[in-house]
Amino acid sequence: MNPAPDPYYPLDVSAVPGRWAAAPLGDWIGDLRPGSASGTHSADPDGGVAHLRPFNIDRHGKLDLAQVKYVPPRAARERLAPGDVLFNNTNSLRLVGRAAVVNVPGEWAFSNHMTRLRAPEGLSPALVAHQLNFLWAAGYFRRKCVNHVNQASVSAAALADSVPLLVPPRAEQDRIVAEIERQFTRLDSAVAALKRVQANLKRHRASVLKAACEGRLVPTEAELARREGRSFESGEQLLARILKERRAKWQAQSKKPYKEPAPPDTSALPPLPEGWAWTALAQVSEVQGGVQKQPRRSPVQNAFPYLAVANVYRGRLDLSRVGRIELFGAELARLRLRPGDLLIVEGNGSPTEVGRMAVWGGEIPDCVHQNHVIRARPAAGLVPEFCAAFWNSLQGARAALRVASSTSGLHTLSAHKASRLPVPIAPTSEQNRMVAEVGRLLSGSAAAEAGCDRALARAERLRQSILKRAFEGKLVPQDPTDEPASALLDRIRRDREAAGEPRRRPRRRAAPTHA
Repeated sequence: MNPAPDPYYPLDVSAVPGRWAAAPLGDWIGDLRPGSASGTHSADPDGGVAHLRPFNIDRHGKLDLAQVKYVPPRAARERLAPGDVLFNNTNSLRLVGRAAVVNVPGEWAFSNHMTRLRAPEGLSPALVAHQLNFLWAAGYFRRKCVNHVNQASVSAAALADSVPLLVPPRAEQDRIVAEIERQFTRLDSAVAALKRVQANLKRHRASVLKAACEGRLVPTEAELARREGRSFESGEQLLARILKERRAKWQAQSKKPYKEPAPPDTSALPPLPEGWAWTALAQVSEVQGGVQKQPRRSPVQNAFPYLAVANVYRGRLDLSRVGRIELFGAELARLRLRPGDLLIVEGNGSPTEVGRMAVWGGEIPDCVHQNHVIRARPAAGLVPEFCAAFWNSLQGARAALRVASSTSGLHTLSAHKASRLPVPIAPTSEQNRMVAEVGRLLSGSAAAEAGCDRALARAERLRQSILKRAFEGKLVPQDPTDEPASALLDRIRRDREAAGEPRRRPRRRAAPTHA
């Protein structure tokens, strides 16, 4: 009997080939058990049992044993056997549902954030894991989750009772798994090649930007001035001129006392080339946060394009998807981006994401920015691409990380913190020469990086397409002589009844505990 229709299930249960069978997962697998909370754990294997956790399953359904925690034997009540399937039952909403087959030797326990599925004879564990991973990648388990304070979960009972499992005949199971693995192996090789290209592009970019930040990419203005027997405006003199002009503009427009922007803390900053000077972003630009997205800002009328974190990368913008937001009053005039504006990502707590920056080129009229993207508008004399080259370099990323660090261990920037970001300032003509040389040396790199990103995204879509075709019965041909899967299901039920083990109804769990 087919399971009751599920509007969120991404496969058409009624359209499976005739020799397949569809039933709730618990009809196929009666042995579902959650693991145990570890309490204390250690990275030291001496005297402990390896305890698998959600992070030990990667996004492609493989065991990742790069980091393994160990627990005392008394804390590892449930153990795994070769061929068991591990299902991640508790995690953030987007991660619940990943699954992997235990295919490595050794003694393994597992967290209470995992459910063990022990498939009966005749049901391929690899097929089960592939199908669960297809459902996870399709977003199905987001609909099945119970949401808790900081995480979500799918109980063993819900998994057994309400998640359909589509099963082909036993021989076809093996053919499907073999074809999936063959195609995935080819796909993995292509992805690995793309990631090597990405790594080479990043190393090239880092090398160019490092040379630029150290004044080695083009002759400095100080060198040229000496060679040509002339004077020049140094970075320090340019900074003094910018500060003077900003002060005069303020005093002409406001009766309030002018507050001089604070200079940067240079104690941890490297020495600069001759003719350069350190300044803080607030000294040489106007820094401003963006519009906060709220429910009332549905793009019904007065809707304008806006940039979010997903649009801003290191040194480039991705404008393939730009949202729209409703603006009120004078917000457009205050928030409208101008060519040359610096867009700085506030970050999400990750040290690799905070402070990445790109220059707005005016690609979209009347475009604004979200509050998680900080805008800095440089003063005349400071070339925006020069600032971006520094902040997108390894040296600049480290400097931004120091400003963004917090006592909680998270790394985020606010407009106030961004105002303190250090900026090297060089003679304007030298800035322009350096930007031109960086552009020449990196010409094609941005396009190549974007091409790699698109190819990797296509690879993920292809991986999901392979699994979808597999569970629609379209990946390998059917053999009319195969025993139908319904006979396998009947045999599983008879064996369970003969063993005095009716289909197990796992207890529904309360809110998860710490693992």
